[in-house]
Formats: sequence, C-alpha cells, structure tokens
Amino acid sequence: MNSSKNVLEKLEGVIVNYRMGPKAQRPKECVIQFRGVKSANEAARLIGRKVAVTVGKRVIRGKIVAVHGKNGLFRARFRKGVSWQMGTQVRITG
Repeated sequence: MNSSKNVLEKLEGVIVNYRMGPKAQRPKECVIQFRGVKSANEAARLIGRKVAVTVGKRVIRGKIVAVHGKNGLFRARFRKGVSWQMGTQVRITG
C-alpha cells in the first residue's frame, strides 16, 4: 500500500479546460488530466486528494471533487480563481 501511495504522490498533470456550463465559465473549477490515468476506475481512486498549482511564488491549492467523463479526467475545485492559460502544471500534494 505504501508504494502505491508514493506513486500517487508523484503524479503530475495539466489543466485541460475550465468547467463550463451553457452560459457561464467557472474559473474556480478546472478539468485536469494526469499522465497515466486512462479510465474512470483509475480516476475514482484520486477523488478527495489535494492538488496544487505553482505560479511564480504563489501556490494555489485545490481538491479533486469528481471524475469528468470516462477517460480519466478530473474536476478540481480551487480556493481562488484559476486565471491562467490551459496547460499549466498541476501536482498532487496530499
């Protein structure tokens, strides 16, 4: 169990898109893709984990709240709005 936890701690991903509705874009929620996670079953293991984005000296923390679709994407909710370009690196912190 310990080795699988270490593997999960080292996962890095990218912001693919914001969560969007028919009329609004939600800047506090992003769709994230982690390398190596290819299915919804693998993705479900990471729900509730904490993530962080580093921009310069700032670290913005968030939490994985749900699976997005069936291809291993996640929805993460951040404390502050994420107002930068897609493709920003995200890492699991806890």
